[in-house]
Amino acid sequence: MVQTPLMLAAMHGKISCVEKLLEAGANVLMFDSLHGRTCLHYAAYYGHSDCLQAIISSAHSSPVAVSWGFSRFVNIRDGRGATPLHLAARRSRPECVHILLDNGALVCAATGGYCCPASTPLHLAARGGSLDCIRALLAWGADRIQRDSSGRIPYIVALKHKHGACAAMLNPSSAEPLVWPAPLKFISELNQEAKALLEQALMEANREREKNILKGTAYSLPSPSHSDVGTDDNLSVESDLDLCCICFEQVCTIEVQNCGHQMCAQCTLALCCHNKPNPTTLCVTPPVCPFCRSTIARLVVAEIKTYDDADHDTGDNNSSKLRKARRSRNFSEGSSSFKGLSALGSFGKMGVRGSGRILAENEWVDKP
Repeated sequence: MVQTPLMLAAMHGKISCVEKLLEAGANVLMFDSLHGRTCLHYAAYYGHSDCLQAIISSAHSSPVAVSWGFSRFVNIRDGRGATPLHLAARRSRPECVHILLDNGALVCAATGGYCCPASTPLHLAARGGSLDCIRALLAWGADRIQRDSSGRIPYIVALKHKHGACAAMLNPSSAEPLVWPAPLKFISELNQEAKALLEQALMEANREREKNILKGTAYSLPSPSHSDVGTDDNLSVESDLDLCCICFEQVCTIEVQNCGHQMCAQCTLALCCHNKPNPTTLCVTPPVCPFCRSTIARLVVAEIKTYDDADHDTGDNNSSKLRKARRSRNFSEGSSSFKGLSALGSFGKMGVRGSGRILAENEWVDKP
């Protein structure tokens, strides 16, 4: 068999055809006779993220999940030992890379005969010169010092192909990025809103790291287009919101259940990133609330309420008391518990040193 209708639809990005074929029961586990690839490989290779997502979603509820196992399907290899993540990274498809990582693709899997044998997705992203793919892979724990069969690390591959900015990011001597804490159970159970807030915080922190790495080079990132005009206005607006009592810079957007304490997304993520799995047992100790020391079992999006709303109900004096009482509750309950965390300063500064990778040594662990 050369290629199935589902492969052709995925290859050409015909999402309506893909959806109809999947509804009709098209087999997602068929391999073609050209490269030994499936429809998942073709969607990733050609960068059709909507088709890729549709195929992955279908696999969750199809017999594939039962007979083959969902994680095995996401990491399926073609005739040359490449997974869909390898192909997406090589072809500079950041959206597809993100979808695959989010669904359990192994970030440090090595190729068979594809490109240089034993290449990881990070080697292939370095070869293709995609900063966005490199960012995503590093944030999921890709190993910057893993070698291919020629003994090269991704940094050397980027240099060879003259991708200077990528090489600067991959230089083993540069600061390590913060890594998405995939092994933590409550992270896998986050609702989409909370997950989006934490992912945004992670990328912002790593962007700051990038600026520090690339500063003074020909590849330095452009400064923000907006000016400082209006900064005071923004500060006054934030002062009417419940500020995080750890960093005192960001608005509280994440709430810990069941204790109800609130933090900003940056501090929440920093707390999670400082809890790595035991390399021998693969066990992860859940982080604890820095205010009351209870184990964090679940995170939800905090209900953001300005104190202007409270002014209408309680008057200016009472609202001021409410603000102070609420902040003192967060600050006084176990304030010593987060002195170490707050002493590190803002989350952006925390992100530039040594959180390290989480799953690189244990790449077979399924991500949520």
